[in-house]
Amino acid sequence: MYNICLMKKIIAILLCAVSLPTLADTKYHALTGTYKNQITFNLGQGVNSGFIVPPPTQIVPFYFLHLQYSQPTTFFGLPARQSLNIGQTLGFGNKYGWHWHDYTIPMVLLSGDVLLASYRKVYFTGGAGVGLQAQENERLGAKLLFQFKLTAGWHINQKWGLEFFIQHFSNANTAPENYSYAFYGLGMTYNF
Repeated sequence: MYNICLMKKIIAILLCAVSLPTLADTKYHALTGTYKNQITFNLGQGVNSGFIVPPPTQIVPFYFLHLQYSQPTTFFGLPARQSLNIGQTLGFGNKYGWHWHDYTIPMVLLSGDVLLASYRKVYFTGGAGVGLQAQENERLGAKLLFQFKLTAGWHINQKWGLEFFIQHFSNANTAPENYSYAFYGLGMTYNF
């Protein structure tokens, strides 16, 4: 038990140490640089999983197109971004007992991402959001959506960046059906 507590303290100290350089410079934001606006285009590959961090073992014919507009902010002193998201899921065929074409549904979300760690041009974020999908279905059973997202990003230069993400959508047990949507994907960011 003592080793676990010591390990948690070491990890917390390392995360703080890595984040301090970005916190000290108020003119530079770790996620958007010196810019106040960011647009991200994401493309996700669906996996058939109900876990918050889904294992990529059951790849399905289900995709997520996602446009995100973000502005820099802080969350309890940590660099963060607040975002408006417009997305479209696209499903094709049947696999693992699900009719994926039934889940081709547009959605809108409000979300936030908080910087967990950064080093030079690389950063890691964790995020959450809430939104609506256009219709209920047998997989989620509600229009209300909750999102959890982990991101690893890389600044190519001041304006452009790449992100790898894991994204989970759920109704948070607000309806009887809650099998969730889960995606692995890539995004391209543009700061302006």
